[in-house]
Amino acid sequence: MFRFFLFLIFLGAVAGGTWLWEQENFSAPGPSGGYQVMMIKPGEHVGAIAQHLQDQGIVQNALLYQIGVRLRGEQGALKAGEYGFAAHASMQDVTDVLVSGKSIEHKITAAEGLTSQMIYDIVKNDTVLVGDPGPVPPEGTLLPETYLFTRGMMRAEMLAKMHEAQIKFLKAHWATRAPNIAVTSPEDAITLASVVEKETAIAEERRHIASVFENRLRQRIKLQSDPTIIYGITRGYPLGHGIRMSELNGVTPYNTYLIAGLPPTPICNPGKDAIAAVLDPEQTNDLYFVATGQGGHVFTSSLAEHQKNVAKLRQLEHAH
Repeated sequence: MFRFFLFLIFLGAVAGGTWLWEQENFSAPGPSGGYQVMMIKPGEHVGAIAQHLQDQGIVQNALLYQIGVRLRGEQGALKAGEYGFAAHASMQDVTDVLVSGKSIEHKITAAEGLTSQMIYDIVKNDTVLVGDPGPVPPEGTLLPETYLFTRGMMRAEMLAKMHEAQIKFLKAHWATRAPNIAVTSPEDAITLASVVEKETAIAEERRHIASVFENRLRQRIKLQSDPTIIYGITRGYPLGHGIRMSELNGVTPYNTYLIAGLPPTPICNPGKDAIAAVLDPEQTNDLYFVATGQGGHVFTSSLAEHQKNVAKLRQLEHAH
């Protein structure tokens, strides 16, 4: 009986030692294989996950990892996704990452002023997104922004996300627009914002440029915006040369030197600043602006002054 009692004590000591060793081993630093990225597919069981972790050098022993996860009752909590693991991550660290479900976030950037076709091509050519993107969205219906996503997101879903973001932003700012602005619908606001977007890359100028176009629309003066000429010819891609007289006089639905009012559609996807500028333009009497040749534009309400400013620009161009 005494021997049996000693045997039980021995077994208890072994079990306790084994438990302590497992606890320490599960939290001990792991292999030094460098940063590793691994995909966990939906439905993969803990045994397969453990083997993948060992194969990529993230954990030392798949069986010990599987046992450790099961002892902690977390085998059903490991989530599918794409994960990154630092060198020397312990098995506990690895498990915490897999249980958190915080997959690696990728990003895609649609810059302000790109056309829908250009943004569509960026989404289509992204190698992390998947699936058919579907048709090219109508011009001016996407919000330029940097978007975060996880591997496996559908391309069509990304384009829908960009469209929904624009709807949300426009709805919020349309509700708080300045009173009595020239544009009378959210659609017209996007169209005018697209022209403002293409006229300047300087954020501080956008509300002033918006005021010029607002004043022109009110006084029924043609917008005379060069970017609308380019869009009518190339759909937003560079001409490759300065605008020629033949192009200035060329008949297209977008040539605002010839047509009255706004072009029939947006000429790009305007960013938040350009949209906000159109919905809250500066209060000015200006009807003209021209590049200074040194960055930015100079504004005036007088045609005579505008012509002088144009002459100064031409002199500067000739000097260079």
